[in-house]
Amino acid sequence: MTDQSTGERAVLKDYDLPGNDLDPNTTTPEQRKKISLIAKVYGLLCLIDGIVTLPVAVIFIGMVVWALQSRPDLISVGQDPTLTTILMVMSFVVTVVTAGVLIFFGISILRNHRRNAARWSHVLLALNLTQFLFSIMLQGIGEHLIAPFIQLVILLALSVTVDPSLRQERRLRRRLRDLEEREAAEAGLLGRDLKGRGYIQLNFFNIFWVFVVCSVLGLIIEVIWHMVVVDPGVYQDRAGMLFGPFSPIYGVGAVLMTVALNRFYRSNPLIIFVVSAVIGGLFEAFVSWFMQTGFGAVAWDYTGTTLFGIPDPVAIIFGGRTSTPFMCMWGLLGFVWIKLCLPRLLKLINMIPWKMRYSLTTLCALLMMVNAVMTLQSLDCWFERVSGIEPTSPVEEFYAKNFDNSYMEHRFQSMTITPEDSNRVDSSKVAEAVGQPSA
Repeated sequence: MTDQSTGERAVLKDYDLPGNDLDPNTTTPEQRKKISLIAKVYGLLCLIDGIVTLPVAVIFIGMVVWALQSRPDLISVGQDPTLTTILMVMSFVVTVVTAGVLIFFGISILRNHRRNAARWSHVLLALNLTQFLFSIMLQGIGEHLIAPFIQLVILLALSVTVDPSLRQERRLRRRLRDLEEREAAEAGLLGRDLKGRGYIQLNFFNIFWVFVVCSVLGLIIEVIWHMVVVDPGVYQDRAGMLFGPFSPIYGVGAVLMTVALNRFYRSNPLIIFVVSAVIGGLFEAFVSWFMQTGFGAVAWDYTGTTLFGIPDPVAIIFGGRTSTPFMCMWGLLGFVWIKLCLPRLLKLINMIPWKMRYSLTTLCALLMMVNAVMTLQSLDCWFERVSGIEPTSPVEEFYAKNFDNSYMEHRFQSMTITPEDSNRVDSSKVAEAVGQPSA
């Protein structure tokens, strides 16, 4: 560690970072600058949107509930109306919360409270992403997502620009982080949680590469398990994304395990096993439910699993979406992961050259995001075609031409599409029932 880096770090640490004053009413000159007229107009629109949405959402939900009660045929035969109702209620709750946050966000913009506006914009980003998931599960991927996408872009831009002092603070903290990481690399501790709160630093760089590496390792485990246990000697492609050797359920599962077990890496092995089993089992059940609800896709089903000759209670409770043996496998994987694999993985990802550490990660993250979006779109279009709905947009025609049914069946060999098992709402039927024209 050089004297220059030590001195520079001391200067940065002693720097009076904006917004760090003990008095919350104290503001910096940057924060006292008035917000632009365009941003205020947007804030006013958000305020109006929030005020109007609350009663409209309540009225709309009431009309939908009335329609479903008076017209049972709105739900096709074979569908479980309970799941649809749950999704609509959860979506409604998110809508109401979003409306409330929009009101606070709009007031913050209009009153020039830059830091509050920036913080509320972060909350709105999370709520809008959540609403995206519900929209996909209920209606698939289509033109109805354009407006929320534009909203996300605007909010993302505002979250970065609305408070210049917050941006300056982040830039200074980034410089300090780079200095500390360079020193940690020289000491062989790069990526470790130097504050002792956990084993690994939970930053984007570490989390992303945990996801990527474990997505690949998970796919290898799936393929071997199928060839050895499920169908001996028969190879089956268990990939879960449109491109590349990735099984994202294992990648996301590893991220959840890392976040949950980061502080338990020195704990009793039994505690690690139980926490891993619960998290892995619940996550597996949620993914199965999401895929079936949104796309009618069934990639695994443990219905009928037995333990010592009796029905598996876990498989019964979760409807075959997970099982006791697989929860135990998640528990074992979590223990092996936190004790053996994570330290070695940390050394592996730290082999990425320093100069391209973040640029390479950003590029790969963008490619992975494109892969994920195209995977969801291809599954959505596959669902539509299996449901007998012909392509009606350039996007649907693109996937019908390049990723037709035979391609999807070959790519996702472990997955079947059963539209009757999904819980999408037919918007035209609902609109007809409540007396409104469909889109």
